[in-house]
Amino acid sequence: MKRSFWYGIIGALLLAGLPVSSSTAQALTGVWQGVETDTGEPGATWPAVLRLQKGKGAGLFGVLYQEVGGQPGMSVTFQVLGTLQAKGLHLEHVRKLNETGRTPFTYWCEGAISFTYDPAQEKLTGRATYQPTGDCDVGSFTFYRVKLKSAATVAAGAETTIRVTGRNVLWYADADLKQPVATGNTYRTRLSKTTTFYLTQGYYPTRQSPVVPITIQVSGSLGADARPAPIEPLAPAVARLDTARPAAAAPQLAAAPVVLPTVLFRLGTAELLPDGFPALNQVAVQLRAQPELRLRISGHTDRIGEPQKNLLLSEQRAEAVKSFLVKAGIAAARLSTTGYGDTRPLYPSPDARNRRVEIEPVP
Repeated sequence: MKRSFWYGIIGALLLAGLPVSSSTAQALTGVWQGVETDTGEPGATWPAVLRLQKGKGAGLFGVLYQEVGGQPGMSVTFQVLGTLQAKGLHLEHVRKLNETGRTPFTYWCEGAISFTYDPAQEKLTGRATYQPTGDCDVGSFTFYRVKLKSAATVAAGAETTIRVTGRNVLWYADADLKQPVATGNTYRTRLSKTTTFYLTQGYYPTRQSPVVPITIQVSGSLGADARPAPIEPLAPAVARLDTARPAAAAPQLAAAPVVLPTVLFRLGTAELLPDGFPALNQVAVQLRAQPELRLRISGHTDRIGEPQKNLLLSEQRAEAVKSFLVKAGIAAARLSTTGYGDTRPLYPSPDARNRRVEIEPVP
């Protein structure tokens, strides 16, 4: 997408396409990473991240982030709305949420993108048609999504091949991306316990590139003679990408507020994502080990939406974490909650990591 000045919120969406079920909409939700090319500027690329959530009915909404290739300091984030079509998705730019590196001579194009969805590869291929601003015309998009394609549950100690989609996939054993263990779309291993891997894509990475946790459940127990193969780190030659990523994996109840790792929420909701359950269970373990300890739970949101609604949502997110801990056996009287809305972001908005919960001990 070439850079363009914002000329106002699109007045109406072009609701093209055939009726599609809401289950199809759900199938396209998540985070897609890729690039825009073929804009009439030879050799130019615009790395991109597309985040989609299910809206009302069969529609989708989310944000599209793009950088200028080779100049990550020049970027834009658009709010987008999507309408499902028989073979994919029709996406409309709604408004510009954020822009960095703007100059008097640059502009970002906006208009509509029609995508075709390939479920086998978890790939979106799109063609943009832009409003006639400057030299805005057309562009081609290619996105990939990391998604587990093999069994989510394996037998303890059995030799297993884990298969995922994505482009130039890197596997890590930790959320900080310090322990690379594999590359590519398959990883052959033996697991003795439920294990979470953290995956990134090396395909046009950006400052907003996601880290995708993939959890493999392990059933049964090891036999007397079974010895699972340890997860061996790759050689240091595998470079660590500078990507958006969750906080450290093991929360420690220190005096200062601690961001709960991987405890994120779906955009616009207080629904806890399952990837955060292990971290919350660890908090419960520590609370049971220290029965005198009390916690303050603080909820936060990103800056998408109205401030008053975000304040309420942040309070609901704190309450969702409290409810989880109460169900895990922690007395409700030991847990207090508060919400800060979008007033305390940790990262430039929009960033999924701002949809977070922090905990801190209180007297």
